[in-house]
Amino acid sequence: MAHEFTLDENFLTNGDLDTVVDWIPGMRNIRLRDLPSFIRTTNLNDLMLQYCKVECPAALRASALILNTFEDLDKPILDVMRERFPCPIYTIGPVVSFSRSESSDLLKSVSMSLWKQEDACLEWLNDKEPKSVLYVSFGSVIVLTPYQLNEFAWGLASSQRPFLWVIRKDLVVGKSAMLEKEFVEATKERGLILSWCNQMKVLSHHAISGFLTHNGWNSTLESICNGVPMICWPFFADQQTNCRYVCKEWGIGMEINNDVKREDVEALVRELMEGENGKEMQLRAKKWKESSKSALQIGGSSYDNFERLLKEVLLEKH
Repeated sequence: MAHEFTLDENFLTNGDLDTVVDWIPGMRNIRLRDLPSFIRTTNLNDLMLQYCKVECPAALRASALILNTFEDLDKPILDVMRERFPCPIYTIGPVVSFSRSESSDLLKSVSMSLWKQEDACLEWLNDKEPKSVLYVSFGSVIVLTPYQLNEFAWGLASSQRPFLWVIRKDLVVGKSAMLEKEFVEATKERGLILSWCNQMKVLSHHAISGFLTHNGWNSTLESICNGVPMICWPFFADQQTNCRYVCKEWGIGMEINNDVKREDVEALVRELMEGENGKEMQLRAKKWKESSKSALQIGGSSYDNFERLLKEVLLEKH
């Protein structure tokens, strides 16, 4: 089945998207295609563009900016922001790791998930070899076309690698997400499909080797916290920017083209899980995991920033 991916008429065309933007401090060699989708729009009435025009200046009048990242991860950007912004900036992330605190029963009862989670997949993972399973999820909002769903499916099948795939009921635009019977039959011995799961528990499991993701910031941080390299398929909003940093700055990911093809999916899955580039990404991902853990420990950047936030901003107001 032939398919051609086309951009909305209100966005720049592919011929423009590779243009390097060399005037954004702290973001070297970034291209137009790597900027958030609402920045690339040519529609002045775009909802997100108008929202940012109002809220970004308003944020600079705040007592402080609190960011869900950590110093080592975003240092070049943070350095520039602190030079130019009038309000103090506190990085206290990765916030998702707070729920791992063994001493906090309250946090254990809190979930950021928008969907009901299935934990039976953890038992399925327990039977798998270490670093043998690819985790696939496109988050809670992204929708695919039937063509894209099919290409991802047969790319996974052709890779011959075990996979755990989250397929929401509304994942396919305009209809229920139906996989071909031939695909289900071909992968029944090594694939598990479910509607949702506890992503942090899955990514922290010893069986997980990689994450095929849309690169939402929460998913990206969760992958970093668990030392899991990524295959990236960004869709909109900040996801293209996150993908750029994952692949080019942090060295822990590879990108799939927008017009996804099964042979590309197969090749990237194989490279991630057994190729030399995949091995190097595993090592770098492990280092970023340790860096994220260090940030939250006593004396770490996020720990100290949270202490400063309490003393300098929150308690100061009372």
